[in-house]
Amino acid sequence: MALLTPLFAFLYHLPQVYKWLLKPYYIASLFMSVAFLLVRKTPGICEHLSTQREDGNSCDFDWREVEILMFLSAIVMMKNRRAITIEQHVGNIILFSKVANVILFFRLDIRLGLLYLTLCIVFLMICKPPLYMGPEYIKYFSDKTIDDELEKDNRVTWIVEFFANWSPECQSFASVYADLSLKYNCAGLKFGKVDIGRYSEVSKKYRVSTSPLSKQLPSLVLFQGGKEVMRRPQVDKKGRAVSWTFTEENIIREFNLNELYQKSKKLDKPKGEKFERPTESVFAPVPEEEEPESKKD
Repeated sequence: MALLTPLFAFLYHLPQVYKWLLKPYYIASLFMSVAFLLVRKTPGICEHLSTQREDGNSCDFDWREVEILMFLSAIVMMKNRRAITIEQHVGNIILFSKVANVILFFRLDIRLGLLYLTLCIVFLMICKPPLYMGPEYIKYFSDKTIDDELEKDNRVTWIVEFFANWSPECQSFASVYADLSLKYNCAGLKFGKVDIGRYSEVSKKYRVSTSPLSKQLPSLVLFQGGKEVMRRPQVDKKGRAVSWTFTEENIIREFNLNELYQKSKKLDKPKGEKFERPTESVFAPVPEEEEPESKKD
């Protein structure tokens, strides 16, 4: 059953996957992922390669190459256990396939290994994965607009994603966040995004680290009355994010979106009707950081 579930999910999203994989970035990535296979199996090329097979057949994998491929396959399966989108599944396969190709090419011939590694570096520098361009109800903030928007209307609850374009986790989460905005956006519940890779001052003010080691990207923060109420992932005392999976189900449950949406729809009343004051937050307030004793004196 554990194998059938991801298979059924893949078949369900197959039309979307085809459309997604036809983009130039992924076509090039797929060719690079199977580069060693093509070199090892192509007649006219494979005959000139070295091999450790006892039968001397250089057009087939030897036992060490099979061992490397099996090991990388196990790693991909472990990584994909936490993947939440088809993009993440395919991204993990492409990433570790390239790692396997580097190892296999270096083992085969150091010159081929250097050539393939150079191609990977050039590809990484000049080619970026396509950003999500689907429908969404999301407002994009800059360092000059985020504070004003959050404080403009105390009746409005904001859920803001702090992201960076270079982060693979943020790229994979984009479609999930867009779907949530389409389902739950209303006059009293709005969704926003701010690129803290671009606006470093926003990163400092809202205490979201852009360091890959902190694993704080993406971060979702809920604001009510212009003040932070909760965030995911939470951050420990050492500044590292507490492990949390950004699935749609987890976000709906942790941020209590269904209840928030029902309360926030009251702001959609026609003009002339009086708006009710928002009730007290269902979330515990975020404790403010204590000032150092040197400042208190």
